[in-house]
Amino acid sequence: MSGNLQEIQSILETALYADDLDAAEDFYGGILALEKVSRAGNRHVFFRCGPGMVLIFNPNETIKPAGSTTMPVPSHGASGAGHACFAVSADRLPSIKQKMHDNGIEIEADFCWPNGARSLYVRDPAGNSIEFGEPRMWGFTDNQI
Repeated sequence: MSGNLQEIQSILETALYADDLDAAEDFYGGILALEKVSRAGNRHVFFRCGPGMVLIFNPNETIKPAGSTTMPVPSHGASGAGHACFAVSADRLPSIKQKMHDNGIEIEADFCWPNGARSLYVRDPAGNSIEFGEPRMWGFTDNQI
């Protein structure tokens, strides 16, 4: 593959899959307090996260063709657990950990990376691996994210 795609700036959206959108909405909108942008019945629920979007799709619905000529989105989906990492500054990790504890959500791992960055891992109601990590794990500063 040749060429360099320097025009790509960042990740605009991340998609995860969940059969139970009500539980996903409670987790992402309620516990994580992300701003809900829209919900389309049992097909999807979308949340704003900083300058990007977290899209939660019901895989049983998105595997079907969209059926719209005005919005020709191809069918898509995944099976099994996915992963997303939310950027969190070091001083906010203790409150995230406490919030998970207060809501009965098990911390699967509280891990320090070789460069000193820390990550917390939990599972959302669909079983997706959700990480809360310091941006410096990838060499970013908090204000670069």
